[in-house]
Amino acid sequence: MVYPLTFKPILKQVIWGGSAICSFKGITPVQDGIGESWELSHVEGNCSIVDNGPLKGKSLDELIRTYGRQLLGGKVIERFGTTFPLLIKFIDARDNLSIQVHPDDALARKRHNSFGKTEMWYVVKAAEGATLYSGFSTQTDPAGYVTRIQNDTIMDIMQAYKVKEGDVFFLPAGRVHAIGAGCFIAEIQQTSNITYRIYDYNRKDVDGNERELHTELAKEAIDYTLYPDYRTPYQPCKDRVVDLVACPYFTTNLLDMEQPLTRDFSALDSFVIYICMAGKASITDNKGNKQTVGQGQTLLIPADTQTITLTPSPQTKLMETYIPNEE
Repeated sequence: MVYPLTFKPILKQVIWGGSAICSFKGITPVQDGIGESWELSHVEGNCSIVDNGPLKGKSLDELIRTYGRQLLGGKVIERFGTTFPLLIKFIDARDNLSIQVHPDDALARKRHNSFGKTEMWYVVKAAEGATLYSGFSTQTDPAGYVTRIQNDTIMDIMQAYKVKEGDVFFLPAGRVHAIGAGCFIAEIQQTSNITYRIYDYNRKDVDGNERELHTELAKEAIDYTLYPDYRTPYQPCKDRVVDLVACPYFTTNLLDMEQPLTRDFSALDSFVIYICMAGKASITDNKGNKQTVGQGQTLLIPADTQTITLTPSPQTKLMETYIPNEE
């Protein structure tokens, strides 16, 4: 029987990383320069390993091969095969990350035989003045975009947002974006590691070389549609399931809890993921399994789970995400 699963974090040491991830997750000793914690991953070479119960030490890949539909859901396998379709991360940016864009499914399949990358950000913490970039602020086209890269004015048309805890941004494939210094975010994305780097502030590495830009690859991938606002609005509400994002690749809700809550997933036919942003919650399922998820942890609920009851400590905040039914 497969049960609610936690996984060992895959920590990524990078030049722009800080020290907030270890502190947030309670990892000791605190390591500096950790930019990302891959919480749940089926990316080749970065496969998550179970950290609880009888299946401890097994990889996510092994679980999928052994439990298949029980773990993922029949409809999920029909759509995505035996690849776990979501990648869950925490990201801590001490410096500005490069301006990027990701291809959609069609372009990624044609160029890389891969899924595209639609994603979302939830701001867990933000330093004063911390900024996220999402979308263009001025209408442009492929030729105009290339010209701005060449004459170093692309930042003049990037839409910048000062952010605070709880802000949400949905980033469909094709939307230009970047994480600014001082942002600590939770990211939910399609399982894809394809990124086109558009701009990197003319930074140089220790050898004096600028990082490669993917100007031509990005040109075809960018969605040039101009929108009045790229933020994702929602109305916070205690002890209610608050909708954040609904797209073909994932549905994400926010649970800001002080009272127990029962969730019925009997008609979903998908795994469910909980990402704990604050506090902790005890989760009991209809099979009699019980597991606690605390701040900085991610929990995978198998698709064959019918119901769960979440019992929070005071001031518990969870993000809930799953693969929606296509009907």
